[in-house]
Amino acid sequence: MSSPEPNVRGARTPRDTAAAEPAGLAETPAETPAPAAPRSEGRHGPVVAVTGAATGIGALLAARLAESDEVGRLVAFDERRGETEAAQWHVMDVRDPAIAEKLSGVDVVVHLAVDVNLETDPVARTAYNVRGTQTVLTAAAAAGVHRVVLLTSAMVYGALPDNPVPLSEDAELNATEDATGVADLLEIERLAKRAPRAHPGLNVTVVRPAALVGGVDTPLTRYFESPRLLVVKGSRPCWQFCHVADLASALEFAALGKAEGELAVGCEGWLEQEEVEELSGIRRMELPSAVAVGAAARLHRLGLTPSPAGDLAYTMHSWVVSGSRLHDAGWRPQWTNEEALAALLAETSGHHTVAGRRLGRKDATVAGAAGATVALLGTAAAVRQIRRARRGRI
Repeated sequence: MSSPEPNVRGARTPRDTAAAEPAGLAETPAETPAPAAPRSEGRHGPVVAVTGAATGIGALLAARLAESDEVGRLVAFDERRGETEAAQWHVMDVRDPAIAEKLSGVDVVVHLAVDVNLETDPVARTAYNVRGTQTVLTAAAAAGVHRVVLLTSAMVYGALPDNPVPLSEDAELNATEDATGVADLLEIERLAKRAPRAHPGLNVTVVRPAALVGGVDTPLTRYFESPRLLVVKGSRPCWQFCHVADLASALEFAALGKAEGELAVGCEGWLEQEEVEELSGIRRMELPSAVAVGAAARLHRLGLTPSPAGDLAYTMHSWVVSGSRLHDAGWRPQWTNEEALAALLAETSGHHTVAGRRLGRKDATVAGAAGATVALLGTAAAVRQIRRARRGRI
């Protein structure tokens, strides 16, 4: 779900070598030699810091805060300098404990330096995400920051057949850790719960968006890159999206303290699977649950696809959220589910995915003729054939 780069295309991906190093041991780039941005005359409000501010959702939020008359000053952190000139930039790894010194005088931190890139090594990704969040929370408390805003995903509620539609913010976090990145998100949620107890006076707000669209690359956006939409027989999926522009708006709302606690954010309402198929023009292909899940698990285990079988649950069952706390505080999304889906389809046009794996143009022609699910099962059958052939040579 940084900015996260929550997988915003072009978003930052931490260096593989740095991702495996403990905070404080990786070499910290020199801070960009730019003067501190002065508070604009007549502007009063909190000093807000944003991590992961150079790209993706972080860049969107930084641009919004820089224009807001409700923000006194903007401080930005990333491993490279971004384009928001009004910010005071610190070029550094958020796992470096020296970040505490840079947070002096800051009132609010919005932590978006979270890596959810599908191509990142999962072990390195978890090390970066968890250690980064721990360091930022500890540094914020040490610097006297009043509020930290963390970004996870509505995926933490889990996609279960008996989920109410919609889920309230207070619903239990029933997600398992076998979907892409969800283990990291659940650990960030646990850190958010513990932080106020460990650091009295520190307020922690968690923002949980629905399925993100708008320049992002996730297992759920790749679902719509397939020639056919896989539908598991007997399932009744509901689709709710969150455009990154609305997410940036909700994060600004949280940063300014207009809503607190656990905040779910998404478009109003949801779309049934039949509506998604009609709007997208992409036909479905149905499979029994055991066949679909079993094939997905085998392909992932063999390293042929990036998505574990756990990702399928989020296309089978509802995880729609109400967003009532933001609504009660006066926030409203500007995008509808229909508009968000149209934007997603426009962005994914020309991309071809089978079982979560991006294909080249030649492969995509074959997949387009057979259908994504047929290709998935065909690949699984081919793997079994290879295994039998190998056993026959022994």
